Amino acid sequence: MAAEAGRVDPMHQFAIEPLFGSANWQLAGYNIAFTNSALWMMIAALALWIFVAGGMKRALVPGRWQMAVETFTGFIDDMLATNVGKEGKKYVPYIFSLFMFILFANLLGLIPLPLAMVGVHAFTTTSHFTLTGVLAILSFSIVLVVGFWKHGLHFFSLFVPHGTPLPMVPLIFLVELFSFLVRPFSLGLRLFVAMMAGHVLLEILASFIIDSSNAGLGWGVLIGTPSFFLMLAICALEVLVAGIQAYVFALLTSLYINDAENLH
Repeated sequence: MAAEAGRVDPMHQFAIEPLFGSANWQLAGYNIAFTNSALWMMIAALALWIFVAGGMKRALVPGRWQMAVETFTGFIDDMLATNVGKEGKKYVPYIFSLFMFILFANLLGLIPLPLAMVGVHAFTTTSHFTLTGVLAILSFSIVLVVGFWKHGLHFFSLFVPHGTPLPMVPLIFLVELFSFLVRPFSLGLRLFVAMMAGHVLLEILASFIIDSSNAGLGWGVLIGTPSFFLMLAICALEVLVAGIQAYVFALLTSLYINDAENLH
């Protein structure tokens, strides 16, 4: 949390900052600084790898770790079977990785303590549209590749619902095409806004607690105490939102894949 002249800037927590003296690193004329965002993406990916590796022992009597991994994979498998059908089985690794990476990235951003070894505070990578947008475009690209690979130009029939009157076809086609092209933007924007809004609210409540405590005992009790308990409630809600947003992203991706796989 940054403060200047007694003011708290709730947006400072989202600033991209180079680490380990990498601000001037260059490659072919481009700055390739290693940033806090890159660090926490790597931490999220490493946490996902450790989680999956720890659950791949295939013990006859599975332990808690293996059961946790199998529970999540079974959850994703059931979701794809429901939304895509038998063809959804081959997308389990991708949707599982997508869901778990977003979940870990969301939860890691809620860690309240800095990394003492390197002096880096927790950073929510999913609060930046650059990351959520890339994940959305990646998912959208899979839909396009699968759709045209399986159906060829017939994939365009997705934009003309069955039974549409012939005079309405051009208009409906344009509307449906625009709605389809907006999907990656809305998919990435939803996650980005949800994570940013929650963290901004937590920062504002924290500033209420600090400012009211500095103003005196009376203000600390009157303003700081309820703000503190409200912040605890918001923190608990943010943990829930972290899981919900990961699920929504994976669910919508599976629904988009269904459009490509099961063209009506």
